[in-house]
Amino acid sequence: MRPAFAEPVETGQESVWDYPRPPRVEADARNVVVKWNEIVVAETTGAMRVLETASPPTFYLPPEDVRFELLSPTPGASVCEWKGPASYWSLALTEGPLLPNVGWTYREPFQEFDQIADYISFYPGRLACFVGGVRVEPQPGNVYGGWVTPDVVGPFKGEAGTEGW
Repeated sequence: MRPAFAEPVETGQESVWDYPRPPRVEADARNVVVKWNEIVVAETTGAMRVLETASPPTFYLPPEDVRFELLSPTPGASVCEWKGPASYWSLALTEGPLLPNVGWTYREPFQEFDQIADYISFYPGRLACFVGGVRVEPQPGNVYGGWVTPDVVGPFKGEAGTEGW
């Protein structure tokens, strides 16, 4: 149930307060592009969105649509209570500095999230991410990877005062 403090939803929008917990995965056929400056790192019309209460969607791109020659695995890992163990990727261009931890993947997610196995998501605060030609804003907070687009309203987990959500 949407709380009273949730932002009003206009035509063509969805509220993150209508997303489930635990999260669900759904296909999204919009054109999704991830760039570093003018370099396209990934582009697809076969993304999967993970929708979780209070967070903007996280877009995961199929591995066949990601330019792995521009990425290198990052040491370290983390675990999501819903999706399982995650590993990270850095942008490693031949010219320029290494950009650490620009994205992540679940190589062996928990069974409920098999749909996103080996798919990659990118942090929109570290790379330029676009959905349907619109530049994505990063989810507030330093640890979240949600993609804020004009068709999603909050407030979002990660904003000031949301630590208890």
